[in-house]
Order: sequence, then C-alpha cells, then structure tokens
Amino acid sequence: MLGILHVDMDQFYAAVEMRDDPSLKGRPVVIGSDPKQGRGRGVVSTANYLARRFGVHSAMPISQAYRLCPQAAFIEPDMAKYSAVSEQIQAVFLRATPLVEPISLDEAFLDVRASRLLYGNAIAIAARIKKQVLDETRLTCSVGVAENKFLAKVASDLRKPDGLVVVPEGGARAWLAPMPVGRLWGVGAKSEERLKALGIASIGDLQAWPAEALARSLGAEQARHLAALARGEDARPVEPGGEAKSIGRETTFEQDTESRALLEMTLAELAEDVALRLRQQGVEASRLMLKLRWQGFETHTHQRALKPPSSHGPEIHAAGRALLAELLGRDRRKVRLLGLSASGLAQGHGQLSLDEARREKARRADAAQDALNARYGDGTLKPASQLSPRQRRNRTGFSPEEPGPAGRRHAPLP
Repeated sequence: MLGILHVDMDQFYAAVEMRDDPSLKGRPVVIGSDPKQGRGRGVVSTANYLARRFGVHSAMPISQAYRLCPQAAFIEPDMAKYSAVSEQIQAVFLRATPLVEPISLDEAFLDVRASRLLYGNAIAIAARIKKQVLDETRLTCSVGVAENKFLAKVASDLRKPDGLVVVPEGGARAWLAPMPVGRLWGVGAKSEERLKALGIASIGDLQAWPAEALARSLGAEQARHLAALARGEDARPVEPGGEAKSIGRETTFEQDTESRALLEMTLAELAEDVALRLRQQGVEASRLMLKLRWQGFETHTHQRALKPPSSHGPEIHAAGRALLAELLGRDRRKVRLLGLSASGLAQGHGQLSLDEARREKARRADAAQDALNARYGDGTLKPASQLSPRQRRNRTGFSPEEPGPAGRRHAPLP
C-alpha cells in the first residue's frame, strides 16, 4: 500500500535566506560557515540551484566555491532561524499524521496510512502537505510517495524543486531498473565506479546479477543490502519522534575526502549545531558518539562519556576532536560521511566536576551567545575553538600553530 512519504525542503537554508531578502532573487546563493565574502576557510553548508550550476556543492571549501562562482552571495548560516522555520514545517507534518520521523531540519519520513479516512489517499495527503508548507512558510518542498522509506526517498529527489513523484504500487522493480546504480543507498562515486567495472551501470543490471557472484565481488553484507534495495525492498518502519533519545547531525560529502582540514572544519560545525540543539531542548548529554563512513560502505563509530554532562559547544567539540583522532589514526582512506550525536540526555545539571560558579559562568556565556546569534545571525559570536587559524591571527596577532604570548602552542589534530 502506498503510504510512506519522504518530504524534502528545496535548497532549504538558501531558500529561507532568499525568502527573507528579496535582493537575493535571481542570484547564486552560497550558505557556509566563515564566508568572509567567499574568501574564508569555512565550508559550504548548501547552495541554491543557480550556484550549483557553477559546480558549487555542500562540504566544498568556501574559497573553492568563490573561485567557481565569485558573483554569488555568500551568507553565514543562521541555525536559529532555520530551526524556527523547521518547527513550522514539522507542525504541518504532525497535522497529517503523528507518525513523523525527522531526519534533519529540512526532511522527514511520514507514515500516512492511518490518515486516509480523514484526508484521502497518500497522494492527496502529499499534495495537501505541499500546499500547507507553501502557504505557511512561503517555501517549496519535494515529496516522494511510495510503499517504503527507500523508494520514497529516491522519488523525492527526482523532480526538484517543488516535485511530487509517486512510485507505482507493486511496480518498484521496473520503476527502479533504468536508474543509475548510484541511486542506491550506500553507493558513492567510488563504489559506482567499481560496479561499473563489473558491468553494473543501472539498477536493472544489478537486479540481473546472480546473488553468489555479487557476494564474491562485493562481500556478502553489502551484496545483500544492495540486492534488496535494487528489488525495492526496505522493511524499516517510520519511527516517530517524541522525547529525544539522542541529538545529532551528520554530513555526507559530495566527494569523498581525505583532507584533515575539511574534516576538522566540518566537525566544528557539527559540534556547535549539536550543542545549540541541546541547549534549545534544555538538556545536557552524558555521552558523545562520532560516526565515520569510509569510501564504499564501511562505517565505524566511536563514543566516550562526557563528564560532567554538557551542552557547552567547546566541550562537545573537544570530545569530538579526540574521537575523530582515534578513529582516523593513521588510516589515509577517504571519508564519505562524518556524523556527531549526543545521548544520555537529562534535564538539570547533574553531578559537576567543576565548582558550580564556574559551570554557571559557562552556561551564562552560552545563553549570551545564543541570544546574540538569534538576534544578529548565527556566527555573530562563537568560541575561539571554532575559528580558523587565519581568523585567530586577525584577532590576536598570532596563529594557534605559532607561539603565543606565553610561548605555548596549540597542538593540531594528529
């Protein structure tokens, strides 16, 4: 039965900025930390469709995006504003069904099978959601309608922006067959090249391969995973939100990277966002997990306790850096995905290892930072640990890699 939706906002961060600033209409727009008019050392969070025509994509260094598209408007992310808009969008989803699984600020899975008597079939509900989101936020979204989550996700990406794509009920296998094999979850650029070398260019090619031959070429686990997706099979249920058990964020790089500098900058952005969302929910985390996916499909996670529990950005970042160093070690393979999540969430402050006065001072600093960023834009005030070496030189006269006033050096990531 058709009843699973994947709703994905179109160019979300950029669309919010374009909505709020009419002067951006018709211009390429790049959203990224440390934009400095395109010459900073940060990375691109997202780009609108005009900027993407010039080759700009998420996780790209800002300086490279500027070389590709110097005429673009470069804007620092305003996470507080995007979170507020996301809450409006989630409210629309919850009016259609309580079975909503948020994936990020700008996308979610919905199970609307139990809502048919109230609002009609899944296609009618998808159209209703699109209209309500547009009416209430002046933003467009793309929706995939299917029998399961994987198919709905593929469908939502096919006709952007403002698309509504329906996977024929019972016809998933034929619907998928002509698509490139890179449409399957877990198939990145390198994996796609490897499959093409075997003669597997389309999902239909993969469907025709004998299971034993596929297992010999890819390994049993990945072969089973890809073969099931190629048949359009995905048994995962939509897991509705509620009281959060964890708060996290991850970034999939459009091009696998081995750049430690890019990984560091991405981790800094993830850590600050996770810390902000912890504070917004009034909780502190006692455990932090870092997720790293290499080229292909190999995924590793590593975690450690946060003692005392924290929602303080620099503490989250420091723990994340230690985890990243442990996971990377001397491994020089390229990285496809980096994620950071906080768990063990609890209200209050718990057992403190520092004296209460010092802890309260840190919390007041966080509150002041959040208030300033909410009023003047995200990144107006941020910890020194989030600054690039060049930014620190501009503000202090010395680099963290150079001796400071007391002759001390900050150790870079191993």
